[in-house]
Amino acid sequence: MLINLTELFSIEGKEKHYTLDIEMDTFRAPDGVYDIVSKNPVELRIQNLGDRKLFVEGSAKLTLQIPCDRCLEPVAVPFDLQVSEELDMSKSDEERVADLDEQPYVSGYNLDVDQLLCNELLLNLPMKVLCKEDCKGICNRCGTNLNHGTCSCDTSCPDPRMSVIQDLFQQFKEV
Repeated sequence: MLINLTELFSIEGKEKHYTLDIEMDTFRAPDGVYDIVSKNPVELRIQNLGDRKLFVEGSAKLTLQIPCDRCLEPVAVPFDLQVSEELDMSKSDEERVADLDEQPYVSGYNLDVDQLLCNELLLNLPMKVLCKEDCKGICNRCGTNLNHGTCSCDTSCPDPRMSVIQDLFQQFKEV
């Protein structure tokens, strides 16, 4: 959803409120694409601070479906995002890059609300997602989800210092 910001430049102190639906159905993160399973409308307030500066404040609630880091089962992760940004519209794109203040959600005089939310989601993604605190994960040999049952794989881990002796036994094993 794009918001045209030119109407806010007419009067210093002018303020406008927006209630917008989130248009995106998936979120593209650096480690994968996650489905948005529930989303509430975004509430935004944009205020003209003068000198071609705008203050954007708002909130959004949505839930992403992210796989568990141990067993890969889908987990619903809720997010309550709070946005508070000051936009300096007098800066060019090159000046923003030089100041390390890149704002990919501002293009000309348009504010891309979905891109603004994507940036906030990136900042709020959890380091690790678990389906439950005591998740057992999956078997590293056969891939069985160990939360649902056990597998018959050999889980003994031989001492790597004994690998030479084991190789000798494998060579001279009787058939």
